[in-house]
This record gives sequence, C-alpha cells and structure tokens, in this order.
Amino acid sequence: MYLFNVRVYGILVNENNEVLISDEKTQNVAFTKFPGGGLEYGEGLTDALKREFMEECALKVEIVRHIYTTDFYEKSSFNESQIISVYYQVRALEHLTFDLKVSPFDFSKEKQQEKVEVFRFVHTSALEESELTFKTDKMAWKVFSNMNNQRAGQRNHL
Repeated sequence: MYLFNVRVYGILVNENNEVLISDEKTQNVAFTKFPGGGLEYGEGLTDALKREFMEECALKVEIVRHIYTTDFYEKSSFNESQIISVYYQVRALEHLTFDLKVSPFDFSKEKQQEKVEVFRFVHTSALEESELTFKTDKMAWKVFSNMNNQRAGQRNHL
C-alpha cells in the first residue's frame, strides 16, 4: 500500500517569455505537465528538482523561488497514493541542448518505449490551465500567473 507520493516540478520561463512544458505518454495514457518528478528517499526537494532536470533535459537549473505546494487531496492517477506536489520557478544555467517540439504530443520521432517524454515551449500568455492535465499543475500555473501579474502591476506603478 502506498501512502504519500512527493513530487517536485519546475516552471522554467525563457527570455522569450515562454514556459517549458512536458508531453508524456506512459501506460497508454498521455498527459501534459511541468518538468519534474518524484522525490527519492533521502533527497531534498530542490536537489530532487535539479536531478530531475538533469535526467529529463540534461539541463542544470537553479531554483528562483517557491511557487506552490499542493493544499488539497489529490489521488495519484497511477496507484493508490496521495500526491503532494511542490512547484518552484527555475532558471536554466546553460543553453538547452535537447529537442523541442512545436505541437502537443508530437512523439513522431521518439522511440516507442513504455514511457515517452518530449518538451515544448508555450508563450506564457498562450498557456491555458486547461492544457495542463493534472489539477496540481493547473493550480501551480494559476498561482504563478497571478504572481507575475502582480509583479507587473507593481512595476507599472513605479
């Protein structure tokens, strides 16, 4: 029996004001989320997020700020565990070297394995909550967008 499944995700916005998202397919289920994954035993949240970006994107990132931590019950889509997700804004410390897709769920050039993952950028003004599959990602995006709108409003008042 599973109890808790702690997940950590990064919201990476590039210089063109585009956010990096991941399209994945596993167990015949396709979904869109922010890059990241599961915390391993003995690992801290920020170390886990840095590891996940290295594993998934071969990209070194730094943590900019905490964005959101799940504050509601969320059952895993894959087992009986309760999901606790933590989101951080991250910044790339090097140039991106992995392939980027343009269209959602473009797995056309990927080897058909049990799990397939591709990445794409979407302009922050164009990414809708409905494009993200999981409720936790939707909430994190809402919080992130509100934080950025408040910062922009504060800059405009100066």
